[in-house]
Amino acid sequence: MFSGIVEEVGQIIAINDSGDGRRMKIAAKIVLSDVRLGDSISVSGCCLTVTQFSSDSFSVDATAETLRRTKLGRLKNGDKVNLERALRFSDRLGGHIVSGHVDTLAKVSSIKDEGFSKIFEFTVSSELAPFFVEKGSVTIDGISLTVASLAAVQGSVFTFTIAAIPHTLQVTTLGELKAGDEINIEGDIIGKYVARWMESTRGQIINKEGLSMSFLAEHGYT
Repeated sequence: MFSGIVEEVGQIIAINDSGDGRRMKIAAKIVLSDVRLGDSISVSGCCLTVTQFSSDSFSVDATAETLRRTKLGRLKNGDKVNLERALRFSDRLGGHIVSGHVDTLAKVSSIKDEGFSKIFEFTVSSELAPFFVEKGSVTIDGISLTVASLAAVQGSVFTFTIAAIPHTLQVTTLGELKAGDEINIEGDIIGKYVARWMESTRGQIINKEGLSMSFLAEHGYT
């Protein structure tokens, strides 16, 4: 589990592709200060397991499913990635609850200046629309950000915007994005569970006869 508060930007220094997946070696400093074999590190929003490490780098394996869902398969040597170690129970939760399980890829539609900030617009598959609310949280390439505005679904997609302050642009890869780039998106985990429980077939799925919205309202749950 992560918070979406990026600790440092690492750099990919080696890639080994095979029929089984992709192994990446990443140069880093801060996240290696207390690393152990098997630890989880968020790599641009993807929760990956440390399989090897040294004083200045670590290696991770990305499965075929991870490569399908994320942009990790498109990265190349020299590319930068956002890094965050897994949370401790005693840590402050500066961002929001992030699982590190990327839902899909989104595309940067536009970037414009607004005062000292930059407004990024992203286009996303309509399947993720139930997990978005204005002023809610979203994870973009491992960065916890606030949904500034949200447009209605149009066909198979919808758009949303975020406002990034200079500090975020400087300490993450967000400042290097340009229109047309793809990014990893993770919807808010609380929104996912709410949406799942609101499905009309939920009563049948959990095998609780008679469970319905009217039943829940009658018993004070809505």
